[in-house]
Amino acid sequence: MLKVAILGAGRIAQIHSKSAFLNTQCELKLIADPWKEGVDKLAKELNCEAVYDYYEAINRDDIDAIVIATATDLHVDLMLHAVKCKKPVLCEKPIDLDFGRSITAVQEIQSHNGKVMLAFNRRFDEDTIAIKNAILNNEIGEVRQVIITSRDPGMQPVEYMKTSGGIFKDMTIHDFDTARHILGEEPVEIFATASRLVDEELETINDYDTCSITLKTKSGKQCIINNCREAVYGYDQRIEVLGSQGLLKTQNHRPSTLKKYTHDFTSSQQPLLNFFLERYVDSYRKEFDVFVACLVDSQEFPTSLFDGLQALYLAVCAMESVESNQAIIVNPEGPSKSLAA
Repeated sequence: MLKVAILGAGRIAQIHSKSAFLNTQCELKLIADPWKEGVDKLAKELNCEAVYDYYEAINRDDIDAIVIATATDLHVDLMLHAVKCKKPVLCEKPIDLDFGRSITAVQEIQSHNGKVMLAFNRRFDEDTIAIKNAILNNEIGEVRQVIITSRDPGMQPVEYMKTSGGIFKDMTIHDFDTARHILGEEPVEIFATASRLVDEELETINDYDTCSITLKTKSGKQCIINNCREAVYGYDQRIEVLGSQGLLKTQNHRPSTLKKYTHDFTSSQQPLLNFFLERYVDSYRKEFDVFVACLVDSQEFPTSLFDGLQALYLAVCAMESVESNQAIIVNPEGPSKSLAA
């Protein structure tokens, strides 16, 4: 049995911990976090050890693999320590908020032949998988246009927003990775526009709550991404792919598909799922299961540090586009070309 340590006890760590607990190919050995109250509660719930030091957890001889679900500013140091200890890692996005530091970290990880899978859970969502498979099976011909809508039900706390890296690195980064995955090509041009329509106070931290991004590939394929930090009707997650021979669409998820018809309403439905914890719980579990299966079967990880660098690079370019009010020419191989292998 693969013995796994989860670093972190917050909401993402809770998801990964439960995935590890349910996986039949591994044993959830411990959860580590300096937050004693939180880690004690979670470890007791999942019948594993509680450790209060991340490095102590990594160093233990009875740990085979590490999941990093801590605050972003700890990702690089913990990843480097884990790979130096010859332990494979599943790390939450992003690698780091600073692109230069991210590249340097990846170079060092590669120098140690580190095995790291970067967590882009939406690739493991059943809807995204179905869209990608339909494209690969040529069911709609050549992809021409992709539209990704991703809107949160409400603003995150201000303290979170101050350290999140901004909407492009925190929120849109998932959509950048999804766009690359579905388009099958790297973008060569990006134009982004952003506004503060929910909270004008975001100007004090140079952030935005509403944005639209257009990506274009060398062959001319387009992707339009729509983001907003507040959608009063719920967590809005949709994808549309226009091809030369048809159209693919995914819809929002609800607790059930029941529709009611009464004298007051026609075709009323339950509200959308509340947030990503409910909407993507299955994709997080599948992501973790794939991580474990790749280690057990000695297979390559489906998402890599290179994917993380490319998505972060697009986030940086998007902010540059907003600040300059111009389209930005994107190097399709990114500054990270030499790291692709």
